[in-house]
Amino acid sequence: MKEFKRAKRLIEVSPGESVRILRELQELSQNELAELCGIPQSTISAIENDRVQLGVERAKVLARALKCHPAVLLFPGWDVEIESAA
Repeated sequence: MKEFKRAKRLIEVSPGESVRILRELQELSQNELAELCGIPQSTISAIENDRVQLGVERAKVLARALKCHPAVLLFPGWDVEIESAA
């Protein structure tokens, strides 16, 4: 692993943007994600555009549909190494 260089974070990502990124990586439309998780498409759009806060319960539901841990959605900028050193 010494031949690999740790990537630097170039931009900050909001929880809504993390939902959009994961949805797009899985090639899902907002409508398809809405069907998978039971959250209205309009609410998914509002979350992705940071007009509505994600919240823990919605994060759990979306995480199941997007096959990820809810913390990935709620804390996209979390750096374990920095936070554990504090």
